[in-house]
Parts: sequence; C-alpha cells; structure tokens
Amino acid sequence: MSGITRSGGGGRASVGGIAIRELEAFLVLAEELHFGRAGERLYVSQSRVSQLLRALEGRIGAPLVERTSRRVRLTPLGESFAGSLRPAYDGLRATLDEARAAARAEAGGVLRVGFQGTVDDHLAEAMAVFEEECPGCVLELTEIPLSDPFGPVRRQEVDCAVVLLPVREEDLVLGPVFSRQPQTLAVSVRHPFAARESVSAEELAGCRLIGVGAGGAPGPAPAYWRLAQAPDHTPEVRPIPAGPVVNTLQEGLSLAAADRGAMLLCRSTADYHGRRSSLAFVPVDGLPPSALGLIWHRSHASPTTLAFARAVKGVAPGR
Repeated sequence: MSGITRSGGGGRASVGGIAIRELEAFLVLAEELHFGRAGERLYVSQSRVSQLLRALEGRIGAPLVERTSRRVRLTPLGESFAGSLRPAYDGLRATLDEARAAARAEAGGVLRVGFQGTVDDHLAEAMAVFEEECPGCVLELTEIPLSDPFGPVRRQEVDCAVVLLPVREEDLVLGPVFSRQPQTLAVSVRHPFAARESVSAEELAGCRLIGVGAGGAPGPAPAYWRLAQAPDHTPEVRPIPAGPVVNTLQEGLSLAAADRGAMLLCRSTADYHGRRSSLAFVPVDGLPPSALGLIWHRSHASPTTLAFARAVKGVAPGR
C-alpha cells in the first residue's frame, strides 16, 4: 500500500506520518470505550493507551475521544474517523498477515520469548518492531514464573527471556537493559501504608515483604536475585520481616490484597494492576530502581534472538 513509511529512530511503521500502533490503539479504544480494557487487549498500560491517543489527536489536529470521570465516548469526528478507518485498517492487517504467513511458510522460524508478570510498554513496542522487521518469524510469548527466572532459558523452553535484574549468571548473556523505574509497594487497602502518598525504604522495617520462592521453599532463583526482589534489610541495615513466598505475580498480589504481606513492584506493573480495588500501590523512596533485561544462553544465540535484542534496544529510552 502506498504511503507506508518507517519513522526514524525506532523503525515503527507509519501511514501518512501516523504510527500504525496509534491507529490500532484508537480502534481498540473505540470498541471498548474504556482505557483499562483497551490496554489489556493491547498488552500495554492504561497510560500508554492515553499517550498513543494524544499522539494521534495531535497529528490529526482535533479530539477524537471525550473523557469524563464517568465514561469515555467518541467525538463526532472520532465516530466518523473510526468508521472510515476500520475497513482500511482491516484490509491492511489482512494484507500483512497474508504476507507474513507466506514468509513463515518459507522461513519456518519461531522465536519463543519468556516474560515475568506483565508485558510492559517497552516490550510490547519491541515485539511490534520485531514483527515488522522479521515478518517470516512467529513470535510466541510465554509467561515464566517469578521463582525461576533463568531456568526456562537454560532448559531451552524459551529462546530468550525478559527478567527482573540483577543477572549475574556466567552461562547467560545479559542484553539490553530497559524499563528502569521507581519501586512501588503493593499493600492491602486495610494496611496502614495504604493512605500514604509514599513511604521511605527505612519504613519497610515495619512491613512483612512477600518473597519469591516456590511452594513455600526458596525455589531455583539464586539468593542474590531473590533478595533484590524482597530485601531482608533496609539501606541502614534495619531488618525487614519476611512474609510468605510466592511462585507468581498473581499469587503475590492476592496475598497482598489479603493483608498477608506487602510486595515490591516496578511502577509499570503497579499501573497495570492499579484498578484492583482491594490493593493500594505506594511509591517507595530510597530503594534502587527496578529494571528489566533481556537474557539468552551463551550457547544458543540464534540470529532471531539477536534480531529481537536489537528491537528491544531500539525502543528503549536512552538507548
């Protein structure tokens, strides 16, 4: 289709200067009329949907959506634009899907990417860029347990994985590091911290932290990694009480909602789960930021893995 270009800096496809991701976000929002549900369908946060919409409205020059505290609805221009855009977008997607299917039949490549917890905005953008750059490769996402961040790569269950830092494994390569974000504490709405605007790292000494393990045991994750996710002391070396250990993010959030302990999360994960009425998410001052990194095994670095690493690096801020 004429008019399709690559925007500079990130390799993102665009039509007439408008990123396809912006059009996709608008159409999903037009169907859902809810930013949270649109984010879930797109595997991005609610704030990322808002950002994409603002960018699209800026390029068009007029509002497409009206938001109030009670509802979301399309403006008259938004209604007209959505109606005209849908068949064109569906046709474009069908053409791309046909081309990708043909390329896959020739190439037969599959890239299995593991992730922990949620797919954040940077990873979603990297996936979109990778699929545009490597249409002959099928990208399969697999959630890996918090308690075993490195095992799936070593067992070749996935080709690469996005995991929480730190990574100090000699047999693994740490590729692009991204999504450095402040730490947030997930607590029950009944917890004394729930009404606070923030807490200090030293105040964690009075809070049971939910740890990462498996079935009540420490699990296969190395001790240094588990302590980074749930430290046992504050920066001033005051002990932090240990709470229950969990295997998955959902288990941890459920225990936090039940007031069995508090769980440290990065801000994007807190934003993604912020709609849960049983939980409060409180920023923590004085802790090192959380960060994600792409890892793969030194002995199994395929060309598609390296291509995905380039896509991750290309969309990461400050690359």
